[in-house]
Amino acid sequence: MATTAISLRQVLSLVGPLDDAPGDATPRERFRHHLSESVSDVGTVRDYIEECLRNSGTNLNRALQDLVNHLGTFLGFEVHYGRYQGVSGQIGNDGLWRSPSGLDIVVEIKTTDAYAIRTATLMGYISDLISAQEIPSRQDALGLYVVGRADSELRQLENAIAAEGRNDELRIISVAYLLDLADLVREYDLSHDDVLTLIKPSGPRVDPVVDLLSRLVGESAKHETSVEYPEETPSPTRAIQDSAPDSSLSDSAPSDGASSNSEQAAYWISPVRDTEAQSAQECVQNLVGEHQIYAYGDRTPGRKVLKPGDWICFYASGTGVVAHAEVSSYPERKPSRYVSDSERYPWVFAVRSVSLYPERPIVIDAALRARLDAFQGRDPQASWSWLVQGTRSIDRHDFGLLTGQESERQGSVPSVA
Repeated sequence: MATTAISLRQVLSLVGPLDDAPGDATPRERFRHHLSESVSDVGTVRDYIEECLRNSGTNLNRALQDLVNHLGTFLGFEVHYGRYQGVSGQIGNDGLWRSPSGLDIVVEIKTTDAYAIRTATLMGYISDLISAQEIPSRQDALGLYVVGRADSELRQLENAIAAEGRNDELRIISVAYLLDLADLVREYDLSHDDVLTLIKPSGPRVDPVVDLLSRLVGESAKHETSVEYPEETPSPTRAIQDSAPDSSLSDSAPSDGASSNSEQAAYWISPVRDTEAQSAQECVQNLVGEHQIYAYGDRTPGRKVLKPGDWICFYASGTGVVAHAEVSSYPERKPSRYVSDSERYPWVFAVRSVSLYPERPIVIDAALRARLDAFQGRDPQASWSWLVQGTRSIDRHDFGLLTGQESERQGSVPSVA
């Protein structure tokens, strides 16, 4: 199988520093030409975007702006790239996406929460584009904020849009969910009209709608992978626990309740996304590292079969695998005060033997994907969101690679005798 031959940093080193200098042979135009000619799958765009989000720097921020605009082409829009930096006398929108339906989406890309977002700025761009006859009218325009990571500013922005009565004019989507939407278009034949149906009437935040679709698709597609889920038949011990929902999760050290010798350990990968309250890495540090627990929702795949002795690793969206641990209790429906959204994730279980490595995450790039059993028969450069859309069963070999143990020393992957 072919793997990604060149990283984003290598591409940028070849094209040169990105700026707004005019001309067909400038670094900016060379990079955009590379995207249009050589980056035709969502998997590679996801790799490049995650590289931008893991690192910092002006060139990477500008590359992220172009990559987000390039995603617009995957959604069926005709994309017009904007400027990297505002200048007097020129309209400063980051991108303009034209729909065949006549709708024009004016894009503003936010990569940091260092500066407060003011809705007047994006609305001003729309007015300027109407004055310049680039957009027919406000009825034909929609402003779209694309944010690199969820943070506290996001909720404030959503509230501002509602308070100012701009629910029909402005939308917000995170980069992670924009990638998921592009995946849905490419892998599940969503049409451009379907994309517009999701974006136009959904209210300010598009993320929840895409999240629902992605989870439903992920649930239906889980049997398509080479690794099957264990049969969902609870053990006698589990049946007793399920019949006693008021029993408390022990705050003491985990018991030796590993699965019996007749039961093999299962291996899992669980995605964690940024929220307004905390980043994915902060969530893992708080729940897994500090309190040695984790939580599932009612529909989390594998919840009914997770058992003591299983191993689970945690994928921080946009970053990589940042931790792994051994499961030391069955999930109990007992919401924890340590879980920020405990109503959505009420099934809590304990973990032990925790390993955290947020400073050296295991990046799931094309080279690593080519080594995973889960990708046998699949192109590692193509769409790979299915691996991290929801909690998924993986085999011991893949768990070792995803937690960095297989590459360090052979035979070091945790198992049950």
